[in-house]
Amino acid sequence: MPAPQLNLSSPHGVIAALEAGTRANLSAPCRVRGIDAIDAPGRLVATGDLHDNPINFQKLVAAAGMTMNEPGLEGGEPVGPLSHLTLHEIIHSDRLMNGMDMSYRALARVADLKARYPMHVHALLGNHELAQYNNSAILKDGVKSVDAFNLGVEFAFGDDAGRVNEAIRAFIRSMPIALECHTRRGSILCAHSLPPAASMGRFDTTVLRRELTDDDYTPRIGALHLMTWGRGYDAEGLEDLVERWGAYLFILGHEKAEDGVKFVPPNAIILASDHDRGTFLPIDLEHPPTPEEAMKKVQWLAGR
Repeated sequence: MPAPQLNLSSPHGVIAALEAGTRANLSAPCRVRGIDAIDAPGRLVATGDLHDNPINFQKLVAAAGMTMNEPGLEGGEPVGPLSHLTLHEIIHSDRLMNGMDMSYRALARVADLKARYPMHVHALLGNHELAQYNNSAILKDGVKSVDAFNLGVEFAFGDDAGRVNEAIRAFIRSMPIALECHTRRGSILCAHSLPPAASMGRFDTTVLRRELTDDDYTPRIGALHLMTWGRGYDAEGLEDLVERWGAYLFILGHEKAEDGVKFVPPNAIILASDHDRGTFLPIDLEHPPTPEEAMKKVQWLAGR
């Protein structure tokens, strides 16, 4: 029996989608404490920041072999077998409507997709979701992103906005902080970002191996804040995390990548999926590439 269609104008429909996504985040067999973890074989479609780009979202869904059951947003023709799809930095669009950000719709779509494909969709926590969860001030291209998002929810749902916001916070709270892919070469770690070298002395590297706590979400000092806001990596910091976490390749977002991709030696690839040069990285987990080989596999969404 097909899943019901997602109604983005109905508070009941949006809440139901978010609640279903929350349950799937927490109960899918791939969830291991605060992260998702999968084993080869399989295919990974890794992505960068999305920021409510609906066209690129449709293309990523299709590239992962998935379909969407929503009028007017079919997701294109699926390409190949079902893949593991990472999605992060989902909200806070730069396309506002009278100063309002309507990207709650993107979050509901991702929650709905997670509920449909619980073992294959990996909605990773990003710094913008964390800021929305904490109701923290965040400025993006001159826009107070959290305030604009709140205005959009209030405009769309009126008296029901409070219940919708509760469901949004619960979904964000349920997000894993990384996807760890176990391969014969070592682990590939997909995350929104990593703590920079300057923060390593106060970053709890055990966060990948334990349950998440309320303290982890604390602005500026919590482990999740340090991890989702990291920029400016260097080889020494990356190699330190290789030793601590056993990852040989990091696939990240968060940093600007005007051409859609950037390489940070020796083993970090930064993707951006939110603009006209947006990219994704397909990887055959049975034949894991070196970091240099992975860079050659990056694909541009504009060509799809």
